[in-house]
Amino acid sequence: MCFHTSTWHEPEYLEKDFKVKLADENIRPYFKQPHYHHNGFSHPNMLVIPQENSAVLAPGVWGIVPSDRTVEEIKPYYKESVKYGSGLNARSEKVFQHFLYRESIMDKRCIIPVSGFFEPHDHKGKKYPFHFKDKESKPLALAGLYTLIGTYITFTILTREASPLFAKIHNKKKRQPLILDADYAHNWLSMDLTQSDIKEIINYTFPEELLYAYSVSKDLFSPKVDSNTPSILEKVEYDGIL
Repeated sequence: MCFHTSTWHEPEYLEKDFKVKLADENIRPYFKQPHYHHNGFSHPNMLVIPQENSAVLAPGVWGIVPSDRTVEEIKPYYKESVKYGSGLNARSEKVFQHFLYRESIMDKRCIIPVSGFFEPHDHKGKKYPFHFKDKESKPLALAGLYTLIGTYITFTILTREASPLFAKIHNKKKRQPLILDADYAHNWLSMDLTQSDIKEIINYTFPEELLYAYSVSKDLFSPKVDSNTPSILEKVEYDGIL
């Protein structure tokens, strides 16, 4: 599963890399602030590229909420859905069956640009966080779904069965986010996709040789520590871990 991300690339870099424009200049100062650790369960605001307007980077709230809820019901929904993962992730195998995902899969797909993300490695019952990033420190394009509630975008990150690298590190759940290359990311936002087209993209495996994965501080999981600092991205080695 993918519950922790980092987004330290500035909007200007994302605009150039994804060939989009920020939807509202008033939000640029907020998103220029680097976020070295987003804890999904705090439902942070992140930038997404929505299918309905794929030329923009728009603010979205991490944690998908059914579109029939009101704005006032978003926070209560997160509290009641925490036992189901608070809408942070969606299993790609269920996008055409799940009551919430199937309402978005055909016309409310999105790309979530991130600088990296974190996954836990289990060793003798203890969790050790690993950070994944592009080897050249380029942003990664994660596939997602979203809903519109009033003016709010709420989104989820799609996950899939782990590739060998992820299965080795995320060895308990053996899942990974659906990472797309530039061509697949572009296609993911197309309005013309059939179910067969979508299934093809969902089955795409991002080349592992383009990723760098390394262990970081266990402070990532501590509620008593402010882990939204540059140091959380520094490599920390543990005896006997991989």
